[in-house]
Amino acid sequence: MYTYKKENAWQTHQSDFILKRRKKEILQKSVRLSLMILIPSLLILGAWHFLDLETFFKKGFKQKIIPPHQTEEQEEAKTQLSKTGLKGLILQTNFLNADQDVFFVETQDKRYTITTSLDPGLQKMLLSTLNRLKTLGRGKPQRIAIVAMDPADGSLKGMAGFDLEDSKANPCTASDYPAASIVKIITASAAIDSLGYTAHTPLYFNGNKYTLYKRQLTEVKNKYTYKTSLAKAFAESINPVFGKIGKNYLGRKKLDSYAQAFGFNQNPDSELTFDSGTFSVTGSDYHLAELGSGFNRETMISPVFGAMLVTTILNSGTSFVPRIVKQVTLGTGEIIYKGKKEFYKTPITSKTADTMIELMQRTVSKGTAKKSFRGYSRDKTLSKLIIGGKTGSLYNRERTVKYDWFIGFGKEKTGDRALAVAIVVGHKKYIGTRASTYGKMILKTYFKKTPVATAKLNKQ
Repeated sequence: MYTYKKENAWQTHQSDFILKRRKKEILQKSVRLSLMILIPSLLILGAWHFLDLETFFKKGFKQKIIPPHQTEEQEEAKTQLSKTGLKGLILQTNFLNADQDVFFVETQDKRYTITTSLDPGLQKMLLSTLNRLKTLGRGKPQRIAIVAMDPADGSLKGMAGFDLEDSKANPCTASDYPAASIVKIITASAAIDSLGYTAHTPLYFNGNKYTLYKRQLTEVKNKYTYKTSLAKAFAESINPVFGKIGKNYLGRKKLDSYAQAFGFNQNPDSELTFDSGTFSVTGSDYHLAELGSGFNRETMISPVFGAMLVTTILNSGTSFVPRIVKQVTLGTGEIIYKGKKEFYKTPITSKTADTMIELMQRTVSKGTAKKSFRGYSRDKTLSKLIIGGKTGSLYNRERTVKYDWFIGFGKEKTGDRALAVAIVVGHKKYIGTRASTYGKMILKTYFKKTPVATAKLNKQ
């Protein structure tokens, strides 16, 4: 039983009742206001999530949920194939002597489609030629390597060859071939670039064109002295002239710097694993003459690198990193790798490159490749091209194999297409088909197709 005080008992009770009622009304108003704010917010948030999920489902789960701590660039890097990853993927893929431009690689959980830059039509011609060579008795080469490259971007259009001693080897990427007179490209370029030589610069030599004795390196002019020009000496591959340029005029430092600038003793970061070449200036002064003329067995190059030397000249003095892969796709059709043009080196100026083109043209028209290219100016296909090259030949140390080189180019007179080629043939006892003859065959086959026909063939 409740008891109340006598003084003001009813007034106190009434005051408490009114206070409690006001507190209750304030609380109810607060709840109603909160609900008025919260419910629309929840509706808007729900609609946003619904739309996001709807977009997600409409795109077929193509958008990935990336954790907050992971950037989009990091996620893309995980899904894309790097050049290092590509090298591992194609390590066991044999592009040599292929008759198609598309290859398939399967791993435990994925299937890859590799589309290359190889020209199927050119490859089929090369394979037919190689198969015929293997049936020969007399004139069959010990080794042969053929490389064709698009100078516009460094992509390989053709790669074929064989080595009778090692059937598993790729003779196109090996760099154990003596460079011989191909080195005259470096010497001539250095003389034009640093000494101011032109195609018509007068030069002198004594003795035989194709020997290199110490007495031929002295600056003697007598009744037995022959006068020539840089263009003629290059086209006819006159050793004493280039020996004197290397030893007497360029010297050790310049000769070495230009060889390095062109890419000797280095390997570019290419999709295709290959060695460039070796060039060393350590040795006597006479060795500088040997290096300048190519009359030695220590300077080596690979056919792929030989093609790179040509692209440098055709591209106004700039070379590209060789590549062979256009793109790689997964079985789903997703492209995970795309080949791209990569600049490599710029060893000479565009003016020097133009002069070198002139020198190389003379090699074909009046020099050491004249016999192989006889009649090209009247040929329906070849007459539309500007053609140039450089030959070289040298026996191995055992004198059992004579290596015969032709590196050169064909470029349209009125179009944009061009092709760089590098061919080396290791002849045995009997000399068979010359490397420059193969060069002519390759250019005729490649340029015989119209650009439209080539595009259709590459799509097939």
